[in-house]
Order: sequence, then structure tokens, then C-alpha cells
Amino acid sequence: MSTATGTPTASADTTTSPATTAGPTTDRDAATTAATASSSLRKATATAAPTARGRALGRARGWQLRFAVLSLVWGFSFLFIKVGTQGFAPLQVTLGRVAFGALVLLAVLVVKRERLPRSARTWAHLTVAAFLLNALPFSLFAYAELTIPSTLAGICNATSPLWGMALSVVALSEDRPTRRRVAGLGLGFLGVLTVLGAWQGFAGTDLTGTVMALGASLCYAIGWIYVRRTLAGVPHSHLSMSGAQLLLATAQLAVVTPLFTTAPTSYPIIPLLAVFALGALGTGLAFLIQYGLVAEIGPTTAQMVTYFIPVIATAAGVALLHEQLSWNTPVGALIVLAGAALTQSRPRPSRPAVPPTGSTTR
Repeated sequence: MSTATGTPTASADTTTSPATTAGPTTDRDAATTAATASSSLRKATATAAPTARGRALGRARGWQLRFAVLSLVWGFSFLFIKVGTQGFAPLQVTLGRVAFGALVLLAVLVVKRERLPRSARTWAHLTVAAFLLNALPFSLFAYAELTIPSTLAGICNATSPLWGMALSVVALSEDRPTRRRVAGLGLGFLGVLTVLGAWQGFAGTDLTGTVMALGASLCYAIGWIYVRRTLAGVPHSHLSMSGAQLLLATAQLAVVTPLFTTAPTSYPIIPLLAVFALGALGTGLAFLIQYGLVAEIGPTTAQMVTYFIPVIATAAGVALLHEQLSWNTPVGALIVLAGAALTQSRPRPSRPAVPPTGSTTR
């Protein structure tokens, strides 16, 4: 029989025997063995614990590093656009951007032996998505930065969640607004007016360029709603869909660009490198990092990168392009980001009431 702890005990009919007489010695041996095993277990646990913690810390640092890289790449994209337009027409900058980005994704597709979508319906919807999410907004930002600083373009980009919130009320019946999100919407657009210096009659701000930049952010919101309604549940990887989308955007711009621009007579190295970085890093590599982060840490945390982009774009524009920064620009940017954060917030699930100690439930 055994005790409650599992230690062997003598049964009721045990008689004295050589084994019983040798009991004390056996007990000492068992105690020694148990002590040794316990010591070994403690050593193994002490060794395994730091290893497990090290692996967890490594994974945490891994996604945080990629998050930082994504923030930097997308934040510097507005600087790359500004530099690119100093040597090439806006449509040419955009064409180079999507072409270099598509080459990066296609190379990864070949390495991973993945295929592009085959469904004609999928390609038809991706054609619209490529126009709304790539060709049109990228072109609008490039044209906008001919007359507005890259810092302002980066801040306008942060209004995309505000547009998404406003449009989802109309287009997505299941996404009903809450008071908090409506307050965030109003706060965000108040921030836009602050950035533009509305109390000064928008003096010193090119309204055409600003409207183009805001329109580009609006395109993102429209595009994502379209994708959500038409391509949700498509049995293809994000890599395959993104590669096809950038290919279509490249084809669209390859047709349009020659109609509105003349071929460059020279290829200045700095603007050319800026366009290459904009496409290979700011579009191709950024897509890969973004989807990896969404898969690893979820979309809620991954989308927080939106709030770092205008900060980095502003710092890069001021430090490297020597763009002027008045007080209302950073203040308005903070208000925009606060409003955008509110529009993305969700109410906490209500917890069931805990009965007081000593009470009973029926």
C-alpha cells in the first residue's frame, strides 16, 4: 500500500526478515539518492530557466527590432520621395517605387516557391486594390511633395485611420462607431487644422499640395475597405497577393507615365538611389516586415507603427532636408496621433461582478 504522498509502507502482515532488518541502511541509501536527484533537478531547472528566458527575450527583441526598422523605413519614405522628385517627375518616382518593390517581392516568391494567384476574379479585384492602395496614393504624395515639405506629407499620412473611421460608418455596417471613436475622429481633424494653421487663414501652406497628401491618405482608407469587402478569405498568402498587387500597380503606371512625362535625359545618382530605396526598402522590404509582424504579434500591435511614422518623417525632414518647423506642426501632429489612437481603440470587455467574500451564489 502507499501513503497519500506515494511513499511505500509496510503492510499489516509484514514479519521481521533480513530485508526488514536492513531497513535503516536502505533508508539512508534512498535518502542519499533522493537528495542527489533533487540537486540534479535544481541544477537542470536553474540551467533551463535562463535558457527559456533567453529565447523569449530574443524573440521579443527580434520583433521589436523589426518594428523599429519598419518605422524608420516608412518614416524616411517621405524624405526619399522629396529627394526623388528633385531628379525625376512624380509619376516616374512612383513607377520606380512600385517596380523596385515588386522585384523584391517576386524574388522572395521565387525563393519560397510560392505562386501568384490564378483566379481571374482575384486579379480583377487586385487591379482595383493596386490603383487605390499603390498607384494613386503614391502618385499623389509624389506630386504633393513638389510644393509641401516632407514633414507635412508624413503628418498627412497619419490621418489614414481617421478617414478609415469616417468611411467605415458608411461602408461597413458591422463596424459601428462608439463615443470614444467619434471623439477621436473630431480630435484628429482638429489636429489637421492645427498643423495647417487654420487660424492664420492657412498662410504659408500650399493648399493644393496638402489636399493631395490628405487625398492620398483617403485612398488608403478606401482601398482597405474595398479589399476587406472583396478579398477577405481568399486562399492565397499575403506575399502572393502583395506581389501580384505591386505587379499590377507597375503595369498601370507603366502605361500612364509615358503619356504625361518625357523620358529623363539624365539619371542623377542621389535621386536615383532615393527612388531605389523608396521601392526596395520602403515598399518591398516594408511589406515583408509588416506581414511578418502581423503574423507574430497581431495586427493591433503591428499597426502602432502608424504613430511613429510622422515623428520619424518630421525628424528626417528637419535634420537632413533643413525643412522649417513651426510650433503648430508638432503640436498638431500630436493631436492627430491622439485622435487616430482613439479611433482605433476598443472598449474593454466587461468582467462579471465578483461576489463579496462569504456570500453565496444561487
